[in-house]
Amino acid sequence: MKILQKLRNIHFLSLMGTGGMSVLTFLLTAILYRSLSIKEIGIWFFFQSMLSFLDTFRQGFLSTAFVKFYAGSSPDRGQEVIGSTWFIAINTTIILLLLNIPLIAIVFYIKDESLLFFAKYYSLNLICSLPMIVTMCIAQGDLKFGRLMYIRVFQVSFLILCLGFLILAKHNTLTNLMYINILAGGITSMLCLILGWSGIRYFANRTKTCIKEIFDFGKYTVGTSISSSLFGVTDTFVINFMLGPSSLAVYNLGRRLMEVVEIPLRSFVATAMPALSSEYNQGNKPKLISTMGKYIGIITIGLIPFLIGAFIFAGYALAIIGGGKYNGTEAGSIAVNIFRISAVVALLYPADRFLSVTLDAIHKPQINLYKVIIMVVINIITDFAGIYIFGNIYGLVVGTFIPTLVGILISYYYINKGYQNFSIFNSYFISFIEIKKFISNGFKSPKPISN
Repeated sequence: MKILQKLRNIHFLSLMGTGGMSVLTFLLTAILYRSLSIKEIGIWFFFQSMLSFLDTFRQGFLSTAFVKFYAGSSPDRGQEVIGSTWFIAINTTIILLLLNIPLIAIVFYIKDESLLFFAKYYSLNLICSLPMIVTMCIAQGDLKFGRLMYIRVFQVSFLILCLGFLILAKHNTLTNLMYINILAGGITSMLCLILGWSGIRYFANRTKTCIKEIFDFGKYTVGTSISSSLFGVTDTFVINFMLGPSSLAVYNLGRRLMEVVEIPLRSFVATAMPALSSEYNQGNKPKLISTMGKYIGIITIGLIPFLIGAFIFAGYALAIIGGGKYNGTEAGSIAVNIFRISAVVALLYPADRFLSVTLDAIHKPQINLYKVIIMVVINIITDFAGIYIFGNIYGLVVGTFIPTLVGILISYYYINKGYQNFSIFNSYFISFIEIKKFISNGFKSPKPISN
């Protein structure tokens, strides 16, 4: 029982929620690669990448800003923040829906299957997921990561069950897959409303002042939110239009293995913002920098053995996800190599993510926005240059190293210049010493990343 009580902390629950959803996503991906053609898979993942990117703009305005103003507030203030967040969420969704009008006109001129599929269905997905998105913001602000886990796992589990039914009934087409995807989001949102988790009842508590506060902060924090997904979106566009949907399916198969990195990163980023914001609000600069350094150092070092194992057994993992039809093929070999190259670059990800979160916590969200714009421009240039030089996907994957490194240098410079001097290399060294002591003490009494 004592072990279970120790495990019931925000870091573990966040990791379980992210990990549980990722395992289910692995299962869903494996089923898709076995039940659809490689071209259909490319179209499906183009849709998912674009939908995720657009939804990131909505969540970027909400999640970080919501936690910033909601965490630790009084009940009245909390209700005001929830109501104001609902107002922004609804209006952001309306704006994104209006983008569909010119997109449809453009699609009929381009006549691209992937874009046409996206234009037809992204509006319904945005509408059906709205209550679920706000509910997840509230759960994070309340540090109810168990609730977050329930929401995520339910949505993906429902989708997998419906997909299984379609396969048994031999109706597993792209269109039917989209219908059950919309249904999964809609039912999950409906449950959030029925259970009272969404906070929609506080919509009347919104105020112009609070809406302005959240908007002014959120217009910059959207930069942090899109930084982790923007590379994938630009890569998806370049591959889809230069190499075709089939190449995109192979690329996604290789990148899907990177969930080994994304699972701990997403879970710890979710817990980092409340911790860093609390330390900033208390004026404790040394503690904030120390906490940030531990997140960067411990997670980076912790990733190394997992990446080594994944590097060695990438072929087996590919067979599990993609099925036997990729074994011994050129497409399978390319997918494995994509993962191995990405695994090396991924060692930079913890520094990039947690330096970005720190900039938000110390009220420098505008730096993240400018940084992301620079990174996107560099990423697009390296994408085209990589494909032009190498003539294949490898050049694009190798090119992701440059914008990631540039992003780290920009964040590092502004935190040192405008807030507190620190050494990122010292973060790795101190974290290594702490991990070494923890192991030598027989894995007893580990120090938490933050209080």
